[in-house]
Amino acid sequence: MGEQRVLITGASSGIGEQLALDYAANGWQVIACGRNLEALGALHQQHDNIKPLSFDINSLGSIKQALADVAAKDLDLVILNAGVCEYIDTPMQFDSALFERVIQTNVIAVGYCLEAMLPCIRTGGRIALMSSSASFLSLPRAEAYGASKAAVSYLAHTLAIDIAPKQLGVSVIHPGFVKTPLTDKNDFPMPMRISVEQASAAIRTDLAKGKTEINFPSRFTWILKTMALLPTSLWRWMARKGLAGSNQ
Repeated sequence: MGEQRVLITGASSGIGEQLALDYAANGWQVIACGRNLEALGALHQQHDNIKPLSFDINSLGSIKQALADVAAKDLDLVILNAGVCEYIDTPMQFDSALFERVIQTNVIAVGYCLEAMLPCIRTGGRIALMSSSASFLSLPRAEAYGASKAAVSYLAHTLAIDIAPKQLGVSVIHPGFVKTPLTDKNDFPMPMRISVEQASAAIRTDLAKGKTEINFPSRFTWILKTMALLPTSLWRWMARKGLAGSNQ
């Protein structure tokens, strides 16, 4: 196989940045996407294999214009990593503008990326969607974030069925807590939080294996999936009593 190419959205910080650096170090040609040109430029300075590509993920026109110089069927892997996290702190004064922002960036923008990027993936390639372990279980304050990530997981599983005849693979990624600028803003305990280096290693290893669902850290995500099997009334009681933590 010749030189491999990966496109990563949200590459200016956090997991996306680490993925870009690690793929480049392993000989991949990396298209690092984001809006922060300074951060993307710094990535290019660290490794010649990284090409910055700036666009607004919430604008289909901006995405398509930026991708105009990416040859059709030229990508081996696309990782849709970009996303935001905001919480609903006062549910009785439901912040619909916040809800719209999160759904727009975490769900609608993924649709924009799929429209623009699926035609750029070669036969036998793969696309990965970044969800969250928050999608496993209803969590306090996560009305917007959790709903958006549950939608991404459903989207990935359905897309995997429908594009399989095109010989394209689909993976969905469910991280637990990862130390990033996003989670640094959280004001609650984050059990079993791991580094971006650990997250990148887990993602790259499982994508190379062609896994359709990537969950990490395994112990943390197993606990959440087990809790999801509890009766809904019991879990809601636990959450209200503060016996269960929140999740990014």
